[in-house]
Amino acid sequence: MGALAWFTLLLTHPLEFRTLLQYSLYHEQKRDITAKQEHEASGWDRATMRRCWDFLDITSRSFSAVIKELDGDLARVVCLFYLVLRGLDTIEDDMTISDEKKQPLMRQFHKLTVKQGWTFTENGPNEKDRQLLVEYHNVVDELNLLPRHYRDVILSMAEKMAMGMADYAHKAATTSSIYLETVDDYNLYCHYVAGLVGEGLSGLFSASTKEAEWLAGQLELSNSMGLLLQKTNIIRDYREDVDEKRFFWPREIWGKKEYGFTEMSEMYQLEKAENAQWVQSEMILDAMGHLTDALDYLKLLKNQSVFNFCAIPATMAIATLELCFMNPELFQRNIKIRKAQAASLIMGSTNSREVSHIFRTYCRKIHARASTADPNFLRISVACGKIEQWCEVHYPSFVLLPSSSGQAVSFDPEDARTKVMQIDQKIDSDLRMRKRIEDIREKYGKSREEATAVVEDEGRFPYDILLYAGGLLLVVILLIIGVVWLVLRFSD
Repeated sequence: MGALAWFTLLLTHPLEFRTLLQYSLYHEQKRDITAKQEHEASGWDRATMRRCWDFLDITSRSFSAVIKELDGDLARVVCLFYLVLRGLDTIEDDMTISDEKKQPLMRQFHKLTVKQGWTFTENGPNEKDRQLLVEYHNVVDELNLLPRHYRDVILSMAEKMAMGMADYAHKAATTSSIYLETVDDYNLYCHYVAGLVGEGLSGLFSASTKEAEWLAGQLELSNSMGLLLQKTNIIRDYREDVDEKRFFWPREIWGKKEYGFTEMSEMYQLEKAENAQWVQSEMILDAMGHLTDALDYLKLLKNQSVFNFCAIPATMAIATLELCFMNPELFQRNIKIRKAQAASLIMGSTNSREVSHIFRTYCRKIHARASTADPNFLRISVACGKIEQWCEVHYPSFVLLPSSSGQAVSFDPEDARTKVMQIDQKIDSDLRMRKRIEDIREKYGKSREEATAVVEDEGRFPYDILLYAGGLLLVVILLIIGVVWLVLRFSD
């Protein structure tokens, strides 16, 4: 941002100015991949990898920064994984390539992507990422340098994704159907284009040993993370996609009789704005079904850089869903969250507890704007309630965490759950005491009264030991004083 932009922001949105200033001053880049000490992990000393980093910046402004923050060689590996999938997606999206050429090209992409010197120059001139494929030999060279356990994960996911995307591209090219018909079709499409990305990333996290080996097997949670991000983008990009004749919203949702639409493009007509919002809310409701899975997945992550990499897009997603909810502007233009809001989310996405509270905050905003006239009102309320429930189960609000002043963990005295917890603790303490009494009776043959006295003595502060220790310390001090006096008295 230039000086004029900063000054304008200060005058028009002072709170946002403060947030962005705080972000620019205190949110430092944790890693410089160009530094000499990073060359072994980042590959910056090789011209081919430097070009790959350039393409990452060109093709993904949103993911580029968080990828570079990943620890060790994981940043380079995920960069290459992203470029492989971006190359595949560029071929699939290009409507100037005939289906006859596209089908074998996509179904062999996982082999071509490691074929020495392979490039592709037949994309249409207006395809925004065509240059990546024109210089794809850089990606090929770097992929072939990767250890096998990384390369196998990348190629496996690329093959699965290519097969699924090729099936959908063939269906669109050979049938008159231009829509996804059912929610199941929608979920399957999102699985191919995003869920497999989540599965692949989990595999790479495990292969790097920065996360547990079993994380690679968490396929359902990994898939759900991918679907949350993909569905959010599909909802937000409605107008752009419709203008480009791309239709991802399933007919099973927008084609319901009560909504009254026969074509997706009808939803941006102003006279049908109310029914369009009901469709919009049902699409958002569908995406919200992945929120608790996303929180469960994030709670499994232990490496801080991996956590940030996954958490930041997730918090951006829930903020985007809240922006889209009951927002008629969605049907007229592409809408995005403001820069200050994004900066605040980045700074706040540091641990599972904070992320869950971000989710809860935005779900409360969604629920506050929900209309009782909306056919989806009850289901939206339930979806928001599930986030409240998740937060209370994992991070109960009556537990007060330590403050910066050093105060220990405490409990809110005004909350009824505190009294319940105290009663539970007393019951547990009494049970432990009874068991200890019975153990002493069985072991030493004492009466109940004697055993009780022994247990009570065990619970008292050992003042006698403290007295003995104090006496011993006094004797030692007197001896030292005596020795010093003798030395001073009788030595020259």
